[in-house]
Amino acid sequence: MKKFNEELINFIKESSCSYTCIKYIKKVLDSNNYKEITNLNKINNCFYITRNDASIIAISIPKEYNNSFSIITTHCDTPSLLLKPNGSYIKNDYLKYNIMPYGGLLNYGWLDHPLSLAGRLIINKNNKLESKIVDYKKTMLIVPSVAIHQNDSANSNLDLNSQIDLQPILSICNENKFNKLLKNSDIIDYDLFAYNNIEPTVIDNDLLVSPRIDNLTSVYSGLKAFLDSNDKNIKVFCSFNSEEIGSLTQEGADSNFLFDILKKLCSILNIDIINTFSNSFIISSDNTHAVHPNHSEYSDDTGALYLNKGLAIIKEEGSTTNALSSSIIKLICKQNNIKYQVSTSKNDISGGSTLSGISLRHVSILSVDIGIPQLSMHSSIETCSINDVFELYKLMKTFYNSNIRKNSNKIEITSYN
Repeated sequence: MKKFNEELINFIKESSCSYTCIKYIKKVLDSNNYKEITNLNKINNCFYITRNDASIIAISIPKEYNNSFSIITTHCDTPSLLLKPNGSYIKNDYLKYNIMPYGGLLNYGWLDHPLSLAGRLIINKNNKLESKIVDYKKTMLIVPSVAIHQNDSANSNLDLNSQIDLQPILSICNENKFNKLLKNSDIIDYDLFAYNNIEPTVIDNDLLVSPRIDNLTSVYSGLKAFLDSNDKNIKVFCSFNSEEIGSLTQEGADSNFLFDILKKLCSILNIDIINTFSNSFIISSDNTHAVHPNHSEYSDDTGALYLNKGLAIIKEEGSTTNALSSSIIKLICKQNNIKYQVSTSKNDISGGSTLSGISLRHVSILSVDIGIPQLSMHSSIETCSINDVFELYKLMKTFYNSNIRKNSNKIEITSYN
């Protein structure tokens, strides 16, 4: 448990945006003898493929396998401040950078926090474009709030304008001190994000206070479960970009990325795609909301979630969870002493989108939505129970170690533990 927590915290620190997250996942997979491929006609038993530097699908094929896919999907992007092209400018003797909100930001949660930069640079090398993944790590920017003396309504009506109030400063300067960080003539363009670079902290061996809990806790749990589980099923681990902006990108869950790979695998392995899909199962893992300590009225009377009481099986409008898929997860949890809760949201509060609902537009496979409960979602600092993350990992590992088969009107679950 201690090692798990230490590795989780390090994963969060290294995964400052989707690009650095995928870079780190590739490093972990490489160290476990997985090979990156670009041609699906040349696969081995352990491989992965990336798309646009920001999404990844890893596959493990045992020597003897059932005709089914055990799939876990997650997303690696997080709400943040995306730098606009040519966005640096000087105003009132401050060097500022023009940003656009990426995802549904909790705006005030980005004020007065130390920010660094990470992402992707596109560089011209001898008239050839190359991608360079960067993370500057050190504190470089801050978005200052307006003092209460100057805005006496701040404590009663903090209505922030993202074009005005979320613009970060880099330094105090004049024209002679103009920052040239991104003025390299070889840099053609960039996808750079300002992110909170404080150290994740654990309070009282339970509360994890950290940036990017949504959704790196799912990514880490899924990746570790993928690597730690037995090789009996065809295992698939996915981490997609762009969930926070709707997934409609070439590497998002609403692309053909997953379907094309599964379809090609069925062809290569000479297994029937329809029967294989009917025997397969998807866990879509993304976080949801815990009961707020000061605002319990935002939680559903019969579907409220509590920290340190286990993972959440999420059934909301737009989720893919149904009675059958949730029963499978409940049974796995009960058989393996894994703590879980059932989550529903209030009808008058929107719950947000899910990866599986988007993926199922392309891949018709039985699916369930799970995650962990957390506080302060989409702030630059979030809070969860680190013990719940471990329960999520246990469920994911057990899922990969289980064979879920349809037999007439029954579902059989066989564990390989």
